[in-house]
Amino acid sequence: MSDAAQPTTAAEVRAAAEAVKTALDRHLAAVERRSGEDDPAVYEAFNQLAAAAEVYDELLYDRYDEVTPFEIPGADDSLPPYAGPEEPSALSVLIRRDYAVAEPQRLLAQAQRIEAADGGADRDAAETVNGALGVLFGEFEPDEIASRHKEFGLEEADSTLWVTAADDLPEPGEWLSAPFDSVDPTRVVCRFDVSAVFDEDLDDDADGVDLDEDEDEDGDLEPLDADR
Repeated sequence: MSDAAQPTTAAEVRAAAEAVKTALDRHLAAVERRSGEDDPAVYEAFNQLAAAAEVYDELLYDRYDEVTPFEIPGADDSLPPYAGPEEPSALSVLIRRDYAVAEPQRLLAQAQRIEAADGGADRDAAETVNGALGVLFGEFEPDEIASRHKEFGLEEADSTLWVTAADDLPEPGEWLSAPFDSVDPTRVVCRFDVSAVFDEDLDDDADGVDLDEDEDEDGDLEPLDADR
């Protein structure tokens, strides 16, 4: 038998469409019976509907070169319902901030100034971008770098902060070798996201609308609060 991909049949498309109908009925039934805002049955039905719709859309395109008129976000686009303790006795704060190295020469110059102020004990460390980043983040707290990133030749990109609940603090040094491998999304108490996509949405909404005199013309957004 040939290993080449076989063309999608009309029967496969029809079966995928029936699967979407079934998943849609299950989702509606779960919503009608929901026990609260974060009902896991609704979450599961949503994921099943999203998966069925994605399969149907792909097969429809393969067979007929057509697409569906709707888009259902995947399960990875949101956090699952919170399943941690109601009153956590410990917590972890996970932060990711992305930067582009917009001006390498500025970054190198700043690192060299830091090394000079420290007596120049390791001038070679400030001669490469990697070394300069090590000098910079070794000298300043992450929050200070975030507030002064332009001085260091960096350009902000997306960032996110997750607060996760824990039953107890881990043993000292226990997770340092793999700090993010054990993150459980069902224990995220709250999260705050900052992204350019929110600015784009704001720009779309503001088309043709005059800004108030006291409104920030840069369109900066406050972090998205997704408190549970």
